[in-house]
Amino acid sequence: MATDHAPPPVEAPARLLLPQVLPALLVGVGASLLFLGISALAEKFQHVLWNDLPDALGIGNHSALWTIIMLTATGIAVGLVVWKAPGHAGPDPASEGLGGAPLAPGVVPGLLLASTLALAGGVSLGPENPIIAANIALAYWLGRRAAPSVPGAAWVALASAATVGALFGTPVAAALLLSEALVGRPGRGSLWDRLFAPLVAAGAGAMTTELLAEPSFDVGLPPLADPGFGDLLAALVIASAAALFGLVSCFLFPHLHAAFRRLRHPMVMLPLGGLVLGLLGALGGKETLFKGLEQTKELTASIGAWSSGELAKFAVLKLLALLVAASCGFRGGRIFPAVFIGASFGLLAQALVPEVHPAVAVSSAVLGVLLATTRQGWISLFTGAALAASPAMLALLCLASLPAWLIVTGRPQLELDHEGKALR
Repeated sequence: MATDHAPPPVEAPARLLLPQVLPALLVGVGASLLFLGISALAEKFQHVLWNDLPDALGIGNHSALWTIIMLTATGIAVGLVVWKAPGHAGPDPASEGLGGAPLAPGVVPGLLLASTLALAGGVSLGPENPIIAANIALAYWLGRRAAPSVPGAAWVALASAATVGALFGTPVAAALLLSEALVGRPGRGSLWDRLFAPLVAAGAGAMTTELLAEPSFDVGLPPLADPGFGDLLAALVIASAAALFGLVSCFLFPHLHAAFRRLRHPMVMLPLGGLVLGLLGALGGKETLFKGLEQTKELTASIGAWSSGELAKFAVLKLLALLVAASCGFRGGRIFPAVFIGASFGLLAQALVPEVHPAVAVSSAVLGVLLATTRQGWISLFTGAALAASPAMLALLCLASLPAWLIVTGRPQLELDHEGKALR
């Protein structure tokens, strides 16, 4: 039957997607350069604080005394930034996950300075949350001025994807994270249409990082060539046990956060938090300091050299350090220290049961801890598989994630709402 109104013409997808390529490339390269710049600055400052300065003073660079002094001083320095910087270096990090609403651009310098000081000073937090927040703020602010017709959410998605790609050195991590975030959200076009520009940004960010820094999550674990039923059983048990261990932090988090909030002022909360971190670092040694990725590589490079008691100590103290750092107001992310916690837990399981393959033990434990602390299923799977650098591990981890997810779903998260209550 004829109609009076013809359907509106549908624009070809390519005509919609191609104009997004150039902005995505620019955001991707810019996000990676910011990440690499902050990382390089933090590493140079770390070398000064933990090598040059103690050598000049004739003090052991990782002695208990120097660890306590440095972490307390870092708390004082970050406390000053949070107190005096515009916007107080961003909102309370306990209530912020990966991404979020764009911050005002004036907040970004304070946020980056606080994060750099924490990274260099040995605080048990990673760079991911502040770098993603800073890139979102800058991309949103610049993008809305350069192209006001482009929705603000598009700039947020580009910056998030670009930074995740830069952090992990591959756009795959960004694709997994975004596909999880886009489920159930209304949007035009297919999932791959909506992922097109963010994947361009993630690819540009990853390639920039690869060309300039060659990042790698490969921690040198021996490859698993021929997995069997015993490996599957070990993966199921270790991932579930690690998820339970990670959940301990989620239950403790709101109580510890509330205790620090009662102190009210950042020049009380952060120096006290730094002192506690210094005491934990003095107990745990240099392995339990900093964001944790290099320390994870040190652990896995010496499999069998650590006793089960030492590995248990590393896992517990790093978990406590992550809790304190996230509760008292240090700016930083939780993925990198959670990887160290998982690796320590996995190597503990392998030390107790030597028949378990190291790659199975470490990857499964990292998967479990990340599921508990982040609730990001795809990122947890990707990180566990990337650590093993073994395709055979992927099927085991997919199966191991199922009981681990049943343990963590619906339980408190390592993130709070703005009232200080645990998210579920």
